[in-house]
Amino acid sequence: MIEGQEGVTWEQWLALAQAAERAGLEALFRSDHYGSIVRGGEAGSLDAWAVLSALAARTERIRLGTLVSPVTFRHASVLAKCAATAQEISGGRVEVGIGGGWYEAEHETYGFAFPPLGKRIDELGRQLEEVRRQWGEADDVWPKPSPRPNVIVGGGAKPRTVRAAVRHADEYNTTFATVDEARERRQVVDEAAREAGREPLAFSLMIGCTVGRDRAEADARLRAWRAVTGRDTEPPVAGTVDEVATRLREYEAAGVERVMLQHLAHEDVEMVAVLGDVAAACA
Repeated sequence: MIEGQEGVTWEQWLALAQAAERAGLEALFRSDHYGSIVRGGEAGSLDAWAVLSALAARTERIRLGTLVSPVTFRHASVLAKCAATAQEISGGRVEVGIGGGWYEAEHETYGFAFPPLGKRIDELGRQLEEVRRQWGEADDVWPKPSPRPNVIVGGGAKPRTVRAAVRHADEYNTTFATVDEARERRQVVDEAAREAGREPLAFSLMIGCTVGRDRAEADARLRAWRAVTGRDTEPPVAGTVDEVATRLREYEAAGVERVMLQHLAHEDVEMVAVLGDVAAACA
């Protein structure tokens, strides 16, 4: 999971995606922000869907998706068309994360309206419905993405995002949860699905990570993470390959089915290879 708004160049995107393929990782997800959150200064973002379409043409296996595209950035028809385009280019490897949006400063900078939270969640439900309609039963919208992209709703398991996900999505993604919080959020989402009479949604977690093959490498990556974030703490998942794998198994036992590990020091392409070792250790 790469925070694309932190000054990631096209050359870096390509290196990260190709490293992810070599490492045997399942997917490369990216944020969909326009303005920097952590680095500031001249850091910024290339457009998420333009980047994913470009990566789709330069990769062969890895899945590509957003976590998450805010409903405030694009008309539902634009999002549906962007995703359908990337799906065709990729040969069916795209996943579409959708959320209400939260970072008010970038909306001010780029001239996006930023309505109150309730209205943004209203729009989330409307966009989910419209995107799915255009991909499916709309007989005047072509081409259709095939297969239909996996739809992910992001949130903290609050009632309205859960309801929207249960109605329209395939997966619920939550962020920066402890093991106990992840278990509780999974239970909330599962209960809502049962009440709606549908199969459970897939449940995933996005969380910060640093990892090294040994203690010295793990400590060096933690120092780099602190330099980027300006914090003297550590990300929730940090340590050697074995330590990180153990931590991820705790999340798996709590009901998390896949984890998007946030890699903030994106210049460090080698950490992607180490994440491949983590994935192999968890298999």
